[in-house]
Amino acid sequence: MCGIVGYIGKQKASPILINGLMRLEYRGYDSAGISTIEADGLSIMKDKGRVKNLYNLEGINDLKGTIGIAHTRWATHGKPSKENAHPHQDNSKSFSVVHNGIIENYNELKKFLIDNGYKFYSETDTEIVPNLIHYYYTNNNNESGKMKFLTAVKKACSDLKGSFALEIICKDFPDNMVVVRKDSPLVIGKGIDENYISSDIPAILSFTRNFYLLNDFEYVFLSRDSAEFYDKDLNKIDKETKSIEWDATSSEKNGYDDFMLKEIHEQPTAIRETIGAKFNENSKCEFDGLDFSKDYLSSLNRIYIVACGTAMHAGLVGKNVIEKLCRIPTEVDIASEFRYRDPLIDDKTLCIFISQSGETADTIAALKLSKEKGAKTLAISNVIGSSITREADYSIYTHAGPEIAVASTKAYTSQVVLLVILAIYFAEILESDSENLVKLKKEILELPKQVEQCLQLKDKIKEFAKRIYQEKDVFFIGRGVDEAIAKEGCLKLKEISYIHSESYAAGELKHGAIALIEKGVTVVGVITEPTLVEKTISNIQEVITRGAKTLIVTNQKVDKSMFDTVLEIPETNPFISPVIATVPLQLLAYYISKEKGLDVDKPRNLAKSVTVE
Repeated sequence: MCGIVGYIGKQKASPILINGLMRLEYRGYDSAGISTIEADGLSIMKDKGRVKNLYNLEGINDLKGTIGIAHTRWATHGKPSKENAHPHQDNSKSFSVVHNGIIENYNELKKFLIDNGYKFYSETDTEIVPNLIHYYYTNNNNESGKMKFLTAVKKACSDLKGSFALEIICKDFPDNMVVVRKDSPLVIGKGIDENYISSDIPAILSFTRNFYLLNDFEYVFLSRDSAEFYDKDLNKIDKETKSIEWDATSSEKNGYDDFMLKEIHEQPTAIRETIGAKFNENSKCEFDGLDFSKDYLSSLNRIYIVACGTAMHAGLVGKNVIEKLCRIPTEVDIASEFRYRDPLIDDKTLCIFISQSGETADTIAALKLSKEKGAKTLAISNVIGSSITREADYSIYTHAGPEIAVASTKAYTSQVVLLVILAIYFAEILESDSENLVKLKKEILELPKQVEQCLQLKDKIKEFAKRIYQEKDVFFIGRGVDEAIAKEGCLKLKEISYIHSESYAAGELKHGAIALIEKGVTVVGVITEPTLVEKTISNIQEVITRGAKTLIVTNQKVDKSMFDTVLEIPETNPFISPVIATVPLQLLAYYISKEKGLDVDKPRNLAKSVTVE
């Protein structure tokens, strides 16, 4: 949701800013804009619609400023419009601001500013920020220079309730910029005599590999060749850069039609990288930074896995493996609901939080609550140094590389693999059945090759997609862990094809959902659980009897003549079958969306990183 880019250096800023915004389009947005410091003051160029629309604005090519801020907006307060687009300025046009997040008390602050003579021209919560900074700046006669600028920003931020990542430029400081964050991501990329700022590392990865990672209420006073850091009380602090090893070309399509298709095909590599050197066939699993003991794991009353969307579906697979290998009761909960239901958490609870970006607001809030209640916390993320990994007691990482398409693919399968390895790690500490664990590890090492085999099914999947792409309803069913696979396949179809789809535990069909089955409706069945094959087939026969078309994803022996289309995937341990069984469902959603002529990478109303509640 929303994206931030900033530049301060010696180059012309506007092309860098617009290029950065284009790299953030996957976040989801409805308007875009930039502000630069020009010889005659602050300029603003913004408009409703796509980033490319900025190139059509009068005067955009005349900008010469080498300092600027930029933003893609996803509407929260106020409809998508040019007036509501960022950046926003104060009434005197002394300050320009871009903002990610939500100001929860903006009505109260807006009234305060109106009472002090300020006027407002948008419906946004953000417009209060530059005006509030201006209020404190003009009413400060005790300080001068950069401390006057910093103090005004600090006082304004102290008034804000909610979440924010802010970039601020001021006409009185033509060579500087101030940035700050709270509960919303912001990083600074260090170059030579230039600094880059962004909400997401991929947007500026082609310019630098060295990043400053900001904590909440850390203020940064930027010049072309320096970055000065201050804590919440404006005491100066030291901060070191962190090197990010992502390949910058991961943010390019590299010959694929869409990022999603590219990322689906990157899954074998992402899985290999995630497995890494954590184990081999003859060694126990190891995670850098984890020090769980047998006494601690044996003392646990329960494990919570907390996440949103696709990451939550990965958690459902993790629950299945942890409970069966470790015999520890495990619950999976939606992050947005978790902290509002007063969960039963104490020092005998381990809470695992999954977030691809590491910046998901609901998940971070749930993590903080768990720590307050005394639980140990473990974060799973794809981004080293992200907010969730800095909040958690322990962190482990998928190594999927940047994922640009909004609908997650390689991040999901990497999360599943990492959760299974984590379960094995726990089981080995608890001294569970070592012979079966050795077999499972051997099969995990085969996963990249098996995913490559699944990708060869694309022609058959494409053919089925052409048959059903105009349908209005599709149902996904499965039993056991296959239900989790069905949920993820169902979500992918909803996200990028806009076809209404539902997933059900196959045995639940007869308890209501079967009333929706009629002639011609498509039902996708997943059959990978060896002990549940006959039961699942019996449920599928119920929908066939009522005229449904069927697509079956399976690695079990079934009578293929019963079904319309069967996608045969490699046989593997049921603990890891969700990795390979999900790949055909990703391709199905992709090819249906392409048949409908939709924007696969940027589906409507969705954002890649959800940084507000």
